Amino acid sequence: MAETAAAAVLRQYCCHKCGNIVSRHDDIVSKDFQATNGRAFLFSHATNVNDGPEEERMLLTGLHTVVDVYCSDCGEVLGWKYIYAFEESEKYKEGKTVLEKFKISKQNW
Repeated sequence: MAETAAAAVLRQYCCHKCGNIVSRHDDIVSKDFQATNGRAFLFSHATNVNDGPEEERMLLTGLHTVVDVYCSDCGEVLGWKYIYAFEESEKYKEGKTVLEKFKISKQNW
């Protein structure tokens, strides 16, 4: 019985600053992303975040249109969301969010 209850616990990621839930572990697409300040995770969905203005940014994988994403509670910049990828091989990132590992913490682990 205890194993069943433990399996039902939803593993989530929170803003490191205020604890606001921003994504679920199950929404990780890739853990192999690099941000300016270290490792980052690509998520299919993020919640409780606000988008900044669109801008074109040259990233390691080429030119993309992105928006910075901010915690909806405390305003901390947590990462960015891909709006448009100019390279065909990068199109899978469109609509997905990158959260920097040092800006998020685990909950229910």
